[in-house]
Amino acid sequence: MVYFFAQLPNMETYFYHYAFIPSDFFRGNDLITEPRIIPPWMTIFSSMFSHGGVMHLFFNMWFLWLYADNMEDALGWKKFILFYLLCGAIAAIAQGLVDTSSAVPMIGASGAISGVMSGYLLIWPRANIRVFYWIIIFVGRINVPAFVVLGFWLFQQFWALPSSMTTEGGVAIVAHLAGFAAGIILTPLLKKKEVHLFQQPFSSAFRRRKIILNKKKVRKGSVPKHTGNDDGPWRQ
Repeated sequence: MVYFFAQLPNMETYFYHYAFIPSDFFRGNDLITEPRIIPPWMTIFSSMFSHGGVMHLFFNMWFLWLYADNMEDALGWKKFILFYLLCGAIAAIAQGLVDTSSAVPMIGASGAISGVMSGYLLIWPRANIRVFYWIIIFVGRINVPAFVVLGFWLFQQFWALPSSMTTEGGVAIVAHLAGFAAGIILTPLLKKKEVHLFQQPFSSAFRRRKIILNKKKVRKGSVPKHTGNDDGPWRQ
């Protein structure tokens, strides 16, 4: 990868090599005058590992950190890789089908991560996610069920869908929704036999806890391992 970066004069050229471009993939309209590094079909996968900036990468990795390891436990690491790549591929193709003549490059892991989120929702819909809040002088964490957190995220996607149906770039909302749908379909097919859908939570919803700085370490994670008490601990 260092070699590839060394050979590319600017990031725009990088995106045209590694991003998913619908017109290139569906119609064979090669927008690159120089020799290709990878064929167009491989951009379905290379685009998942490319991001448009630090914040784009940060938020995708944050959501992946929250949900992915629990899904890996539920599927096994080999099936999880397959699951992740399939969700991302389905998301990219679905977004491309919105306008197969589009020459706008698409990058990011959001489609694949959306599939991880929907799989999580199927298995642990009532698992409590610790949400940080800061209201004027009130600071703390509160347990919010996954179906509330992810349901709100899904509502945002449908709300933004009409304005995203353009060929001028922006957020690939169709990719998010397609990845989410792919996760719902693939999770029951790929999960381990002993893993059940719609599992019960191990802690109480909407239970608040004040944050005491420098005295109590904040545990990470979303799905708790039961230890006999109502509060966790939480595991990510």
